[in-house]
Parts: sequence; structure tokens; C-alpha cells
Amino acid sequence: MPKGIFHVAKAVNEPVKSYAPNTPERKAVSEAYQKMWNEKIEVPLYIGSEEIKTGNTKNMTAPHDHQHVVGKYHLAEKSHVEKAIANALEARKNWAAMPWEQRAAIFLKAAELVAGPYRAKINAATMIAQSKNIHQAEIDAACEFIDFLRFNVEFMTQIYDDQPNSDPSMWNRVEYRPLEGFVYAITPFNFTAISGNLPASAAMMGNVVVWKPSDSQVFSAKVIIDIFKEAGVPDGVINVVFGDAEMITNTILESRDFAGIHFTGSTHVFKGIWGKIGTKINHYKTYPRIVGETGGKDFIIAHPSANPKQVSTGIVRGAFEFQGQKCSAASRAYVPKSMWNEVREQIITDVNSMKMGSPEDFGNFITAVIHESSFDKLASYIEQAKKDADAEIVVGGNYDKSKGYFVEPTVILTTNPKYKTMETELFGPVITIYVYEDEKWSETLKLVDETSEYALTGAVFSTCRYAITEATKALENSAGNFYINDKPTGAVVGMQPFGGARASGTNDKAGSMQNLLRWVSPRTIKETFVTPVDYRYPFLGE
Repeated sequence: MPKGIFHVAKAVNEPVKSYAPNTPERKAVSEAYQKMWNEKIEVPLYIGSEEIKTGNTKNMTAPHDHQHVVGKYHLAEKSHVEKAIANALEARKNWAAMPWEQRAAIFLKAAELVAGPYRAKINAATMIAQSKNIHQAEIDAACEFIDFLRFNVEFMTQIYDDQPNSDPSMWNRVEYRPLEGFVYAITPFNFTAISGNLPASAAMMGNVVVWKPSDSQVFSAKVIIDIFKEAGVPDGVINVVFGDAEMITNTILESRDFAGIHFTGSTHVFKGIWGKIGTKINHYKTYPRIVGETGGKDFIIAHPSANPKQVSTGIVRGAFEFQGQKCSAASRAYVPKSMWNEVREQIITDVNSMKMGSPEDFGNFITAVIHESSFDKLASYIEQAKKDADAEIVVGGNYDKSKGYFVEPTVILTTNPKYKTMETELFGPVITIYVYEDEKWSETLKLVDETSEYALTGAVFSTCRYAITEATKALENSAGNFYINDKPTGAVVGMQPFGGARASGTNDKAGSMQNLLRWVSPRTIKETFVTPVDYRYPFLGE
């Protein structure tokens, strides 16, 4: 047990490297990219101390060159998932009992491994597996992942330090126990940092985890696994399985020891899992913690007082960075009629200046979308917009999947504020803009709030503080992360805790203490120093 009150270093956000020409980081990541591109790796299941190769495999390819195979991964059967659960529960005996500072040391070491020897490798893997340009890979796979690890350790110490009052007659204390059972982590393709954080944040608090990464992110997930192993995460604490999502989830939910789910993905899938948990609630030892960040139909609204160049830049960056494949990406915008022509011209100029292609070429701002089904969905919405009388393509609108899944940054202009692409999450480089009459500012705010089932991120651009105040109030339930005079993306750990409500999730704020509190079950301990020996209270006296 600890023999001291220990303090960790104050967490600071990891600086973003520039990758400018002739910098050492540019050279390092280019070399790592070439090496990983020309190798073929094999990714087993990681269950306890075993690396299991089932023989049933799928290829891993790059979205920007879908015929190029960079490796294969093994698929789990039901028995493997059951084995992962058993190994997790066995590992829990020692892991839950481990002093917190030992767990902290493991994940602080993981952060330093990402910051140093693994930085080029995890960035290159993310460029290959998810077709992120180097800037998007750096702010995600390196910086945000490092920030999650460092800040979560600091948040953990703050949680443990939060203790109740005592007096001379008694000592009251709260211990923050891990959940009784195991946690199921389901992670998405689009952020390597999220893929690492969802299992790590639960494990950091003393829980054991069964982790299922996205099939489209296994290549970079393998780097995370290697980092955790080198950092000293014991066998069985984080077990990793790949394969049929429904089978894995159903097997997980059959266990009485299922204690919680940490999820990032689609709203539809999350609601389905929640429903299944509900039908089995009498089966579980404890009420499972359900934590999820799901979809978004994120907005930008410009007030007539806004700076048009700031608005157009917010739209372009917010909608098209990482091909719009962010839960927070701007996908609908409301622009006043008085500034629309200037905003339109700037957007067209910006989009036409963007280069598109492989992330290996650092001059490319746009690369490929993640897979063929995403490509086909986006192409269908673009084609429909070309046909509809209440929509037109302002810029972009082309696509090609002959080599990679490339979709041009596309701006749709609609005269119908409830047009399909104003309401539906597309998850790609497509934004729809509605032009409103300047005098209808307040009405448009109401329209923004009522249009979407989601409430993840949103932004207002204005130089009028009265307008900003009105928008902040009118849209208080429309976004869990609200931005004033900035694009609605780019939340930083420790600065903007991230998450939304409505159909966007449980708003448990990744990158904050609130999220870590979901992975503990507090126990209050009261110790009385002089124990009463008579039941009679003074009021009973004669």
C-alpha cells in the first residue's frame, strides 16, 4: 500500500509539431510511412497473455489505395470473446488491488512512448489506415492521445483527493472502487486517440476491459496495443478482439459480469446496444454504466455582423478537415443573405485551391474517405442534390473510387432549410448551406435548434455581443460543445471537454474528470473513534 501522499506532474498539452519541409519530424514520419507501407503485418487477438491467430482473417488496406494490402487481422469466434471476458475477470483480482500510483506510472509511460519513440510510427499508421494528412494525424494520434493519457492521470488524482468532511469524533473517507465486473470498449475508425482512450480511461481507474476496435482502424490500433504492452499494462487488463460486431456485442452482454460500455460510434448502433442492455437488466450483478458519444449534424450560423472571411474559413476548415469524418465536423451552415456572395466566392476559391490525393504527399489537404460504403453513400447524396429543384452544387460534386475512395469537398446550397442533407449525418466532405434573410436572425436560431436530432457541436460567428448572447441562450440544448467565432471542431483535452446530448450521446465529456467518474463506484467509509454503549439519546432524559 502507498506510504506517502503522491503527486504527479502537472499535465500540459502536447505541442503540435509543424512537419514543415526539412524538419526532423517530417523526415521521421516519411521514413516510417514508407517502411510500414512496404511491410505486411499480421494482427492476432490479444487475450490474456496469448496472441491468438484464428486462421480466419481479413485484409487491411489503405482508403487512398484500396488495392494495396498492408496486412491482415484475425477474427474472433464466440469462444474467443468468452475467453477474453474470463481473462479480464481473472486479471481484475490483481489489477483492481494495485496501488493507484502504479497504474498512473504505466499510463504516464505510455504517454511518453507516444511522444517519443512511437510518434512517427503511430502517425504513419494513422495516415495509412485512416488516410489522414500529417497535420490531422499529428493532432490526433500523437497529441490528443498523449493529452488523454496525461490529463486523465491528473484527473484521477483529483478524484481520489475529493474527500468528505470529518470531525474529531469520526473520520469519513471515500474510496473510488473500480466497477464490479468488466468494461466493454467499442472504438471508431476516425480517431486513433479515441481508440486508445476508451479502453485506457476505464483501465486507469482499476477496471479491466474487453476492447473491440473498428475493423477500419486495426492497423493503427496495433500500434496502440504495442505501446500499452511496452508501458507495462499487465496481461488480461485490456483484451483485444476483432470480428463480427453483433456477435461480439451479444456475447459481451450475455455475461452477468458486464459492468459498463465505453462507446464511440453511430447513434443507431448505440441505441440498439442500450435497448439490449435494458432487456437484460435483471441479469446483471450491477446496473451497467452506459457511456457513449455518437453522431452529429453540427452547425455554423453567421450573424449579419460577422466577418465574411472568418465565416468562410470556419466553414471550409470545419467541414473539410479529415474529409468531414469527424463527429464534430460542420455539415450545415446558415449564412445571412447580405454576406452570402462574399462567403460563396471565398469558399469556391478555397476549395478549388485544395489538393487531393495520398497523405504521403504532404501537399494534399484532402485524402480519401474511409471505405466503399461511405463513398457510395456520399455519392448518392451528391447525385440527388444535382437532381433536386431545391438544391444546387456550389463547388465540388465529383468523386472517383477507381484507386482510392476520393470525394471532392462539396458545398450544397438549398432553399429548403429542412432539406435531406440539412438533417442527415453524412460523415464526409459535404456541407449544406441555407441562406436566410438578415432580419430573420432570431427565427433562424430557432430553426437551427429544431432541425436536427443531434446536439454535439455548433458555432456562431458575430461581432455583436447581443447577438452572441442571444445565440448562446437560444442554442443551449443544441450543442454540448459550442464555439464563438471559431469552427465547431478541434476540442482539446483539458480545455474543451467533449460530448453532446440528444442523439449525440450521454455527454460524459471525454477529456475531463466527469468521464473518469463513470468508471468508479465510490464507497463511503465512516470510522467512529469512541463508540456509544447506550442506545438512549439525551431527549429521553427525565
